[in-house]
Amino acid sequence: MASPGRPVGLEEAAGTALPGFLLEEWSEPMKVQTLVVSMFGTNCYLVSCPETGKGIVIDPGAEGKRILLEIKKSGLIITEIINTHGHIDHTGANGSLKEALQVPLSLPEKDLDTYQNPGWGLGFIFGKPRPPDRLLKEGDQVSFGKQLLTVIETPGHTRGGISLYGSGAVFTGDTLFAGSIGRTDLAGGSFNTLIGAIKEKLLVLPPRTVVYPGHGPATTIEAEARSNPFLL
Repeated sequence: MASPGRPVGLEEAAGTALPGFLLEEWSEPMKVQTLVVSMFGTNCYLVSCPETGKGIVIDPGAEGKRILLEIKKSGLIITEIINTHGHIDHTGANGSLKEALQVPLSLPEKDLDTYQNPGWGLGFIFGKPRPPDRLLKEGDQVSFGKQLLTVIETPGHTRGGISLYGSGAVFTGDTLFAGSIGRTDLAGGSFNTLIGAIKEKLLVLPPRTVVYPGHGPATTIEAEARSNPFLL
């Protein structure tokens, strides 16, 4: 979670939540389970259809074994792995999950370069990233069971970041946080682009839409429009 008046994202979010802490919330008719993973406090989401048990994994940043254990405990049938952007703290467990689950990996088309070239020498540490099976762009849809999420391109934190919207919820990656926004000083970042994306594409969603960010607690569109200092 961002401290007041300070954009966050990637390593800046370290310490915002305890790794291993599991939250579970219901945003009818979807089930949303939040696992906080890695030293960066990344929110990995297991989003599922209660009627069918089918679901997706959003932003498996690390701790693939623990994510797989939670999937097994929940009895979910995972159909897809999705990244909201290409930073390693949101993609680090892609390989282990894809190998274990044998499902497609999807990420933003315009963030492919960020994903393939993480910088900071991280490629030597984590190895070559697993190639995506699907590249997502504005208006694409992700289905699981009877549920549907629509891709909204929300660049600014990275060149090609996306949000996923549907069933009264939006998963914003590192675009929008409770009381803050994503940092824009990394490669591909742009403050003006980020603010424009938030105001033009996210704040126009229904006020009671639940916002599930890449780090920190959930919020709502109404709360951020009313009190987020970066958006006033």
